[in-house]
Amino acid sequence: MTTEIQSLIDRSDTFVVTTHTRPDGDAVGSQVAFGRFLQKIGKAVTLVGVDGPARNLEWIPGVDDVHVFDGGLDLRERIDRADVIAVVDTNVADRLGSLAEPILHASGKKVVIDHHPNGESWFDVRYVRESASSTGELVFELIKARDLEIIDHEIATALYVAIMTDTGSFRYSNVSARVHRVVADIIEQGDLDPEAIHQNLYDSGTIHGLRLLSAALNTVSLRYDGRLGYMVISSRMLTEAGADRDDTEGLVNYLLSIEGVEVAILFFETEAGTKISFRSKGTVEVHDWAASFGGGGHRKASGAFLSTPLESVLPRVLDSAEKYLGSTADNDAGTLSSEDREYLSSLMQIKARDTK
Repeated sequence: MTTEIQSLIDRSDTFVVTTHTRPDGDAVGSQVAFGRFLQKIGKAVTLVGVDGPARNLEWIPGVDDVHVFDGGLDLRERIDRADVIAVVDTNVADRLGSLAEPILHASGKKVVIDHHPNGESWFDVRYVRESASSTGELVFELIKARDLEIIDHEIATALYVAIMTDTGSFRYSNVSARVHRVVADIIEQGDLDPEAIHQNLYDSGTIHGLRLLSAALNTVSLRYDGRLGYMVISSRMLTEAGADRDDTEGLVNYLLSIEGVEVAILFFETEAGTKISFRSKGTVEVHDWAASFGGGGHRKASGAFLSTPLESVLPRVLDSAEKYLGSTADNDAGTLSSEDREYLSSLMQIKARDTK
């Protein structure tokens, strides 16, 4: 695979590099690193995405070079004329948002660099390995195959962010001895300060985000003998905390810190519907569970979105839990508690009152 993609790079001049909607650290880091690599070997590169980076990723060197796609003629022409369109950290058209249509209809070769399962078949060249810790690890491999010395401070920073964020600061099960060796090369080549990078990523929150966390923790409930934990963020909670969507990132992981919890779910109410974030640890996998609601992702970190209200989504997801937990608990162990029913009832009353 390395030979095929390197050959394509050699015989091509113009590139577009993109990633999925609402890009996370792996998406942004991989996009910036791969784009910078192509530029350093003399290629003309356009970085483009549907959404800008989250607040804690705005500091990454090179992120300002990413154009936010607005449907305008200039970016459409760049996409249409590119020799190669590289898609990083996603393998399905739906996750490209409004970029899917111009990319699918462009004449250039389509390349995917990714570590997610169940990819679509419209790509011409694939550099994919599900066992990789991150897409950033795969981008590192491609750069190293060309010349490790290409990695400068900017590329190293982007790669480090990509790998660190998708491994949960090197604590997830996708971390191996190989990953640490890769990171050692990245730190050395880029002369990085890991402490400063960690601070930029995780110590740049707001008081509004902290207030939202407090409200979200008050909704935590456990089901199936404590194996399943979930929390709820309503649009009203977001407004009252003065927070924004960026402040919801990572909140679901607090549930996994509870002893005995194997699966964590965050229900996030938006104007368009309900976002569901699934996380797991141990042997439980959640990608099929997310897929049953039209979503997808990794085996232990997936998501879905339903254009239906929170109060109808929450019981549907919880009622389906036993199938995916492989639980032997009583059938009523996953039913809504009186507190949950009271919460949902109050939520509906608040909505009704707010619309009057």
